[in-house]
Parts: sequence; C-alpha cells; structure tokens
Amino acid sequence: MSMSFEEKSQRMSNRELRSNPIIFAQIRPIEYGVVERFGKFTKVLEPGLHFLIPFVDKVRIVNITEQMVDVDPQMVITSDKLNAIVDAVVYYKVKDPQAALYHVDDHKRQLSSLARTTLRAVIGKMTLTDANENRAEINDSVEQILNEETKSYGVDILRVEIQRIEPPQDVQEAMNEVVKANNKKIAAADFANAAEIEADGFKRAEIKKAEGLKEAAILEANGQAYAITAVAKADAEQIKLVNESIQKYFVDNAIDYKKLESTVAALKNGTKIIVGTDTELVNVISDASGVVPIPTQKEMI
Repeated sequence: MSMSFEEKSQRMSNRELRSNPIIFAQIRPIEYGVVERFGKFTKVLEPGLHFLIPFVDKVRIVNITEQMVDVDPQMVITSDKLNAIVDAVVYYKVKDPQAALYHVDDHKRQLSSLARTTLRAVIGKMTLTDANENRAEINDSVEQILNEETKSYGVDILRVEIQRIEPPQDVQEAMNEVVKANNKKIAAADFANAAEIEADGFKRAEIKKAEGLKEAAILEANGQAYAITAVAKADAEQIKLVNESIQKYFVDNAIDYKKLESTVAALKNGTKIIVGTDTELVNVISDASGVVPIPTQKEMI
C-alpha cells in the first residue's frame, strides 16, 4: 500500500534512530534529535555528531525547517447565509522538538483540524463579499488564533494563506451582475461629470467674452469722455484767449465786438433775414452788428 506525500513527510520528520549497532548519531543541520533513555526523555541533540549508549539510547529526529499543512476544502456558511468553499494552507516550523513530540500526539494533523475550525469561525462572522475583499485580514486573524492555540505544540505559525473562497454558481453569477451594474454606474457618473465640466468651461468662456465686451465698452466710453473733455478744455482755452484779447484790444467796445461776432456767425451759418430793400438789409446788419454804415450818394443822371 503506497503512502501519501504527507505521511512520508511525517515519517521522515519523526524518524527514529536506535543505537543497537550505533555508537554515534549524526544529526543533520535541518533536524534536531530527541534522546530517550529507557523510554524517558533525556536531552535534545543539535546538528552534529553525538555519542550514544548502545542498546540504551534511542533518538527521535524532528524536522525544524518550514513545513506546510494543507487545510482540506470545506463548506463555510457566511453571515449573509451563503455557502462558500474555503481552501487554505498553513506554514509553520517546529521551535521546541520536545513539546512537538510529547505535548501533542500528531501536531500536523491536529494543526490542520484546528485551522479548519478557526476558518469556519472567522469567515462565519463575515459576509461573502467581505470575505472575498478582506482575505489578508482573514489570514492575519487565523494566524493569530493558531499561534495562541498552539503554544503547547512547540510550533511557530509563520503564515496562513487562503487559496480560494468560491461561492455557489448562481451566487457567483449574481455577484458578477452586481459588478457589471456598478461599472455601468461609474461610467455614467464619469460621463455626466465630463459633460458638466464641458458646460462649465463653455459658461466660463461666455463670461470671459462678456467681460471683454464690457471692458471694451468702458474703454470706448472713457475715450469718448476724454475726447469731449479735451474739446471742452480747448474751447474754454479759446474763449479765454478771446476774452483776454477783447480786454486788451477792444477796451470799452466788448459789446460791439459781441454784436459783430454774432452777425458773422449768423451769416456764416446761413441765417435767413427777410428785408424789403437794400437799404433795409444794410440797416438790419448794421443794427445787429452795431456798425454804422457809410452813407452813399446816388449819382445824378
């Protein structure tokens, strides 16, 4: 009958060396030797060559390298009442050969059984979705519990790795549909966000355009106001110069100058004057301007 790999590993890790024909025991660097004398524990042999008492001492070899325990797949019921197949492995190494041999009957088999029950307890408190999304948290929780529960085993739990958490086929299909719906929802939100950003950009562009037109209108109005002010200042300067000239050159004749200025402006602008004869025209203009015309004589024929 052939042995499984685990049985072969267990046999090699706990192999015995009887001293019947042997005086020296050679312990490999990956092993410790536990010496029993007349069935009683005596000492632990570290790697190297050791003397044995023939027919009295018996050496049991313990592997101290990192080893793996495959936790058989099992059905676990999650907190949301769904079934899931959970498979995991546990990595450990023996740190106390004496405890590994005498404090537990078969530390590998019992470690596997303890890991199964611990996985059921930890995952049973979580929903299926949480269990799939928080595998690292499950690994850490199971590792801490196993380290606490196996203190008397003489082993050190290195790590726990969950290989798979598989829900039933119909549940898996429903979860896939939920993921697709969420992806569509995210895509729709991204599209709406892009449209909003585009509209906001168009709005800012229109605002900038309106502000530009406003600034241009203000500048144009300021320019026109400045031009009007400049013209007004020029006119005022002109009036000032005229007044100064009148005061200087037309002393006591300012009224006559104003009449003359009004008459020139009227004639220049094409003001209509209705009179009867040439003499009346001359008299009207002279009266308006305040200038006395020179009398003329008619020639006698």
